[in-house]
Formats: sequence, C-alpha cells, structure tokens
Amino acid sequence: MCEIDSIIGHGRRRKQAHDEHHDWIGIRRGRCPGCKRTFTFLPLLSLPYTHYSVLTRFQALQRRFLKHCSWEEAAPTLKDPNRVPDPSTLRRWARGLDHSQPALSFLRQTLARMAHWLVRVDLTDQQAEPCSWLILVLQILWPLRL
Repeated sequence: MCEIDSIIGHGRRRKQAHDEHHDWIGIRRGRCPGCKRTFTFLPLLSLPYTHYSVLTRFQALQRRFLKHCSWEEAAPTLKDPNRVPDPSTLRRWARGLDHSQPALSFLRQTLARMAHWLVRVDLTDQQAEPCSWLILVLQILWPLRL
C-alpha cells in the first residue's frame, strides 16, 4: 500500500491446502514498518481463501472434462479421504472459470497441456529447478479463475 520495499518477517501460520500430499501447509507472514499492514506470502499452488490446492482443482476438472467422469467420480485424490469435496463444490469450481474464453474447448486444451507437462516432469528430482515446470503451468492457468 505504501510502496516501501521493506517487509519484515512477522511469523508463520498454517493454512488448509488439501491435496494428495498435504492437509495443512505452513505459510510466512510479513509486516510493513511504513503502513503497519500485515501480509501473507502464499505459495504458488495455494489460492487465497481456499481450502484446496490448485493441483487438486486441476485434478478434479481434468477427470470431469478430459476423462468424461461424472461429478461424483471426478472427486480428486486427497491425503485425508474425509476431506473430499462435494460434487457441488466441483461444479462451483467449473463455474468459476473465466467466461471470456470458450469454456469447454479452452479448458480441455489447457488441462491436456498441463497433464502432458505433469507426466513429463519428475517432481521428486531434487536437482531440478523447483518452479520451472510451474511457471509454464501458471502461464496456461492465468486466463482461468480456478
């Protein structure tokens, strides 16, 4: 807000981020000494005010639109099987797509590209640059409001 480039660490907190590997994630907080505002630094795969990661949303939409599953069958795989989102939640995620694009054709193309990249990338390779594959995914996801 005050455009000062000095945010000081202000602790950590936990946030829900349900996916195959997480239930909760730790996130950093910062405070601006100029305007006294507190900021939260979210990881790239966690959207504000959401309980499910972007990859979880992608998995559900991929199952629905690319694999032609019903809303009930499209539920993503989660670490905690008791946290699986309701089919109405999956429908809401699909409704939240940016309607300036031809929805289904654009979504199918985007999900197909992401699936292709995620299959090719070894996410367990510690030597790989951690965000190189993610930048490509986010460039495709930018027109979507997931």
